[in-house]
Amino acid sequence: MRSSVRTYRLLVLATILAGGILGTAPARADGPSFDCRKASLPAEKAICADPQLSAIDLLVSRAFKDFEPAFGGDKRMIARGLIADRNACGGDTACIVSALNNALQTYGNGPSWVQDYNTALIGKKALEAAARNPNGADQPLPSTIGQCASTHIETLTTRLGDDPLATASPEAGSAATFTNGGTAVSYDREPGLAASKVGDAAVMCLISIPRDCPKDDERGRVYYGIDLAIKGSWALPDSQHMCGGA
Repeated sequence: MRSSVRTYRLLVLATILAGGILGTAPARADGPSFDCRKASLPAEKAICADPQLSAIDLLVSRAFKDFEPAFGGDKRMIARGLIADRNACGGDTACIVSALNNALQTYGNGPSWVQDYNTALIGKKALEAAARNPNGADQPLPSTIGQCASTHIETLTTRLGDDPLATASPEAGSAATFTNGGTAVSYDREPGLAASKVGDAAVMCLISIPRDCPKDDERGRVYYGIDLAIKGSWALPDSQHMCGGA
């Protein structure tokens, strides 16, 4: 069963992330789902200040109405966890859009422009995180949405780890491990990984934590990654299947 996570096949440059994509993000007039006059939390104020985030917040609210948990969980408890992820971001817009996009994916309604906006903001944040760590020292694997950490590519193989990725057929998929313990897996040949080399410095940012899952099944966290040597990027889960999968 293929992962339901939409993967990105982008070779991004810092100038595109910082200017081009952000500069062309569609303006949205609708939203948010709450009264901005009563906004008190930093995340709420950041949403009110950004037309795209406001529109995404409204989409999340609408998608929740038709959401039915896949594994018999409590609908409102799942929503509270997703809101807590958002509020934990403070005023960090890259973190907030990741949390909101995660909610949309959970509720089964994630428009492509939302994912593109998420990629643009988190990609910019990843490069900024790398600039703050010029020596490239390994940092612990991110544990909260929106957190980024420096690492290095440890292995690059096919999905099942049988062959080196550089010489494998496209049907063999992709897999990578990182020196901070992170992993990335895809059923497809991911260009960002295929062009990378073992030992390259990279940044990983956590952009999704599954909330609609069976108890104690934590598979399927999604990390945005960027190879700092070639600027190839990817957004992939840490396992072949999402939580609850085979």
